[in-house]
Amino acid sequence: MEGPTDPLMFLGWVVLISASGVIAPGPLFATAVARGIDDPRAGLKISLGHAIVEMPLILTIFLGLMAFLQDENILAGIGLVGGAFLFYTGVSMLRPKPEDIEGDTRHGSLMSGIVLTAANPYFLMWWATAGAALIGLAAGFGWWMMLIFIVVHLSCDFAYLGLVSYSVSKGRSLLQGRWLRVIYVACGIFLILFAMYFLYGSLDTFLTLR
Repeated sequence: MEGPTDPLMFLGWVVLISASGVIAPGPLFATAVARGIDDPRAGLKISLGHAIVEMPLILTIFLGLMAFLQDENILAGIGLVGGAFLFYTGVSMLRPKPEDIEGDTRHGSLMSGIVLTAANPYFLMWWATAGAALIGLAAGFGWWMMLIFIVVHLSCDFAYLGLVSYSVSKGRSLLQGRWLRVIYVACGIFLILFAMYFLYGSLDTFLTLR
């Protein structure tokens, strides 16, 4: 893949391509909204959990060990586990009131970021395609660009998810309990729909391979 030879132009590519993946609605976004109700820093904690999974993956691709990302059986297996977890999380969000989950919100955001990232097969597929191309271009500049690339890419996650949870937290004063409940349930339904999508895609892959 041919790319820009100017470092600043390449970093501009990184921001644009990374942002396209970050701002797309997904499990991390829904969780940042739900947990942001009680914790304005929830998005930052979720992003940290996301980074804990993402950084070793970037290193793995950089070292050329990405065959597992292209194995349909592995991706389907991850999809089944991830779908089951998302379904459980979504259903649990349909039951309690937002006021009753403050403790879980403050202490579970980091783990949510880790699990939701590791259990998302489409996250791995993104890195096996667009992400791998960016890593290849960064490697062409040298190790120093790889480090800058990682910082810039992760900064997009922290900035967006952090802004989401902060905005939701600050907007809480404008909402009454019933509307907070609606937001929380809506996020739960959103996660359940993602779970069904993951599960259907994974089961279809297993049946097709057989």
